[in-house]
Amino acid sequence: MDVYQPDRKPRGRARQRMAARQRRQMVTPRAPEAGVPLDTRTPLQRRDASPPGFRAPRLNTGGKAGDIAAKAGAAGRDLLWRLRNDVRFTGIAAAVVAALFLIFVLTYTGQNRIFPNVWALGVNLGGKTVDESIALLQQAWSSEVRIQVVDEERQWEVTPTELGIRLDARATAESARNVGMSGIPLGYHIVPAVALDVLAAQTTLLNYTEISRIVPHNAGYRWEGDELVGIPGTDGRFLDVAITLENLQEDLEQVADRRRLDLVMMPMEPDITDPTPYLEQARALTSQTFLVRAYDPFTNETLAWTPDRDTFTSWIEAGTERLSLRAEEFAQFVDMQTDTLMQDNDLRYIEPSDALDKVRTAIGEGRAQVTLRIRYRTSTYEVQSGDSGYRIARRTGVPFNLMQQANPRRDWDAMLSVGERVNLPSPDEVVPLDPVPNKRIIVDLETQTLWAYENGQLVFNWLISSGMDRAPTSPGIFQILDHQETAVGSSVELCGDNSCGSWTMGWFMGIYEVSPGLVNGFHGRVILPGGTVMGNGNVGSQYTYGCVMSIDGDAEQLYYWAEVGTMVEIVSREYAPRSDLARMSLGQNAQASDAMRSSNS
Repeated sequence: MDVYQPDRKPRGRARQRMAARQRRQMVTPRAPEAGVPLDTRTPLQRRDASPPGFRAPRLNTGGKAGDIAAKAGAAGRDLLWRLRNDVRFTGIAAAVVAALFLIFVLTYTGQNRIFPNVWALGVNLGGKTVDESIALLQQAWSSEVRIQVVDEERQWEVTPTELGIRLDARATAESARNVGMSGIPLGYHIVPAVALDVLAAQTTLLNYTEISRIVPHNAGYRWEGDELVGIPGTDGRFLDVAITLENLQEDLEQVADRRRLDLVMMPMEPDITDPTPYLEQARALTSQTFLVRAYDPFTNETLAWTPDRDTFTSWIEAGTERLSLRAEEFAQFVDMQTDTLMQDNDLRYIEPSDALDKVRTAIGEGRAQVTLRIRYRTSTYEVQSGDSGYRIARRTGVPFNLMQQANPRRDWDAMLSVGERVNLPSPDEVVPLDPVPNKRIIVDLETQTLWAYENGQLVFNWLISSGMDRAPTSPGIFQILDHQETAVGSSVELCGDNSCGSWTMGWFMGIYEVSPGLVNGFHGRVILPGGTVMGNGNVGSQYTYGCVMSIDGDAEQLYYWAEVGTMVEIVSREYAPRSDLARMSLGQNAQASDAMRSSNS
């Protein structure tokens, strides 16, 4: 008879794994060796057995946290076992990972976002859209990116715009999107897309030719204790704009990415490398105290500076034919003195090139002193009530024709508004020559008086005749421009008709230009075409057509005393004295007038 047995339900895989673990944990006792009694103790008894005096350490399970860690470890091992041994589980896991990855890719591509860890201009563009990336790149480009312009150990910083480099932010952002997932996991760097404005780059590089230039130094000198020693000449270098610009064009994207442009500098050798031919001359000159005077021709003020021995020696170099001047070292001294002048009057300064020429000449000639000139910048005048162009000219000491040139678009016939600004030319316009510091002529239009000083001492003092109201003499500070023993003038009004032609003036010295070709100045008698002599009997009153006339003998003395460049200060009630000598002259004249009035009373 057949016996039917129902099929047994197969064991679950979990039971199989449990049984496998139990089998692995079972200990199979080894067969005892011959003569060794079999250990009949239970496993628990064997585990607790220990040598005498030995306490077995207790296992610290860590409580609840330890249980959780143990369970997590078991779960991890179980998962790993499944991945290794269960094909179906491995497939499911792979499908899940693929699905997550697909979701990740579709999320970024569907939203047009750049994949993670992609960088440009130091900005992480990962997760940003192209438009968001454009905004971030433009902000970084304008506010953060700077290009280092480098010459060996020297460097300067410019903006990309100054260097003519323009960012194409959209092209850069598109490149960041197109690299896909190349930034995972190590990151991906995008070189920015840029273009170059060649003209702007060239302009900036040309500006850096002077900044970056290292002047070659001719042989010079220095003091070491009490001994003057020579210093051999040293090479300089200058920027080669053409090659630097060419390198910038060829390597434009890398320059923008590295934020560095290396300048191409060309060497420049000094003219003189050997200091020995002029060593004795340099010793003789630098052993003296060098005196630098600065003369203000408008205030008649003289300042004096004495650089110390080492400073003065640092100015000197060997020239091709004689000692010369190091321009850059001396320029620092000029700048420092100009700063000092501006503390009292911000219009005053020393012109560097003029000072350079004068000091270089003095050093070459072995002179231990030099006189520089203090100059004045242009300024403005604030119109006051009742002002006209003519009145402003007389109040500021500027001939009206120069004021017209400084304000070419102004209609002087129109009413001036109180508070508006009128441009004033530099007063140096009417003092074009090097002034003679020790001579000064003062003319007072109110008292029709002239004073002449030399080294602060009065030389001449007499009455003059200035211009009539319809042809007035301009007040201001001028200088003797030239000498003519006989000069020519003309006026229909003086003759009364057109038959007069011209007349001659003796001992004429021009002082300022009224209009092109027409100059006012000092002179003596006037001789009309018919031989009539005019003028000598009219001194002390306004009589001329703008010139300052003296008696013929006085005019001759002034002519031979006043060399070209002698300063002339003409004052009036509109134009107050500027110099100490003018103030002293008017003060003495006032005292004399008071004394005369007292005696008459």
